[in-house]
Amino acid sequence: MSRVPSLNWLRVFEVAARTESFARAAEELNLSSAAVSQQIRALEDRLGAQLFERGAHSVTLTDPGRSYLPTVQQSLGLLEEATTGIFGSGAEQPVFVRSVLLFAHGILAGGLKRFHAVHPRVRLTLNTGNAASDFDAGYSDLQIVFGTPGQFGRDYDPLLGETLQPVATPALAAQIASPGDLGAAPLIEVATHRSGWRHVMHELGQPLAPLKLIHADSTVMAAAMAAQGAGVMLARAPASDLVVRQSGLVPCGGDIAVSGTDRYFLVCADRNAMRPAARAFRSWLLDYMKEIGGTRPAG
Repeated sequence: MSRVPSLNWLRVFEVAARTESFARAAEELNLSSAAVSQQIRALEDRLGAQLFERGAHSVTLTDPGRSYLPTVQQSLGLLEEATTGIFGSGAEQPVFVRSVLLFAHGILAGGLKRFHAVHPRVRLTLNTGNAASDFDAGYSDLQIVFGTPGQFGRDYDPLLGETLQPVATPALAAQIASPGDLGAAPLIEVATHRSGWRHVMHELGQPLAPLKLIHADSTVMAAAMAAQGAGVMLARAPASDLVVRQSGLVPCGGDIAVSGTDRYFLVCADRNAMRPAARAFRSWLLDYMKEIGGTRPAG
């Protein structure tokens, strides 16, 4: 038999833990304090662990309760999000989009005002991520991913390629007059991108080792590090144009540029089953990509 408890018990537990009071939980849930206490006791019996220390006028989470709470809150949130996304109705039409952070920051953010002007009744919820596991969490109508789209959904549209260019602070960039100077500089590597410094050095005909690599988890973080003089980062135009400009970074060694091997894709589980709001966002995004020079092969 599954150990997953009743959804009602979990909901009562979340409110009681958040308010640290069975009485306040009862008020929020429109139940009696006795009913809240009874459901918490049933949950504890089911789990075989005490979740609260009971005091005269308050309750305090035990260590097991404190460990359990984030998972319960996340699960209830995901369920509510999915229910709204699939079955929601009313004047506003929700659409849930999850995007790679750099694309959302450098491409989407600049066009969303126009999207809302064209589709004022569509309520967009935009979440970002970098690692593949980020795209497994929560409900989404559409996902904007980088690299292999087939692992995220059956149907997908190509959006944008990238051009890689070494950039750094003006002081550091002045020390790099040619590709040969890159090997002596600290190089900031973004682990989530397959097209990194080894690809760039290979394309430039430079030695692959030893490279002085400093690792970052995103291009946005790499730009912050490069802006402080930590090393040379790879700009990924056009998606990184905004963050490079905001960080005060400049090209190194003149016109050093290499085509990337991957691209961005708009992914969905089934294009024919998309809700109207998702269909509207897809249509707008594909048109927007044509305007800014996307939907072409990388390089």
